[in-house]
Amino acid sequence: MAWSNHSVVTKFILWGLSSSFELQIFYFLLFSIVYAATVLGNLLIVVTIASEPHLHSLMYFLLGNLSFIDMSLASFATPKMITDFLSEHKAITFEGCMTQIFFLHLLGGAEIVLLISMSFDRYVAICKPLRYLTIMSRRMCVGLVILSWIVGIFHALSQLAFTVNLPFRGPNEVDSFFCDLPLVIKLACVDTYILGVFMISTSGMIALVCFIVLVISYTIILVTVRQHSSAGSSKALSTCSAHFTVVTLFFGPCIFIYVWPFTNFPIDKVLSVFYTIFTPLLNPVIYTLRNKDVKYSMRKLSSHILKSRKTDHTS
Repeated sequence: MAWSNHSVVTKFILWGLSSSFELQIFYFLLFSIVYAATVLGNLLIVVTIASEPHLHSLMYFLLGNLSFIDMSLASFATPKMITDFLSEHKAITFEGCMTQIFFLHLLGGAEIVLLISMSFDRYVAICKPLRYLTIMSRRMCVGLVILSWIVGIFHALSQLAFTVNLPFRGPNEVDSFFCDLPLVIKLACVDTYILGVFMISTSGMIALVCFIVLVISYTIILVTVRQHSSAGSSKALSTCSAHFTVVTLFFGPCIFIYVWPFTNFPIDKVLSVFYTIFTPLLNPVIYTLRNKDVKYSMRKLSSHILKSRKTDHTS
């Protein structure tokens, strides 16, 4: 896809989260720690699931892909935001801005489909246990992961196809720490009402519908478990509540920002931080690190690595 020829804007200025020097130093330390924890946590999960044979099941296959997407989602804009805290001139090139928009919608679209796939996996496991291996075959799981990336790619291209050819001739200041589509299209020198409506239909409403589907699926799971076992109901309630917390933190900001793209609220920055930085950190904690099999495998992998190092030192 060629970049726009009739835009004279070659870079955008990012306002960031704050203009206060003291706050920027605090944010630099805070988000450096959060980002490092997010990448290391998700990477550890991916490595553990890939290396431990008894975790090569369908559920963990989906969890491993979720961790990979979260690690990528946390990396498309956060490293630049962290370095910008130490820079007085916070700028990004036109190409870099379009690239951020592309990866945000690619990874966001892929994660939405994957979260729905994981809720479907839990629905089949609890509501139709005798048919689980038939329905959730390896071919089905691989297909769901491939589908998530295909949906993400087409969604990202559909957003970028219109944006990249808009005439940007100034102003060029984006009131955020990364190039978010609703903020960028406002800077175009044309009426972007139609594009805003398109954004609502393809981002805001899709996120809203998917969120409703997830709420319905988790409700069915809880009702089904309650009918069979009160003890299992308590455990399922705890698990679904944790999962639903992550789903809400991811979908809530997306719905709020993209359903009202014509209005910029002060809270938009806070919401953007949640679904691009904090949610990728919470996913491994809630979805995976609470799992006994994963924690056992991590301890086993760590002890194996330590033994290998001791052997290398003594040899």
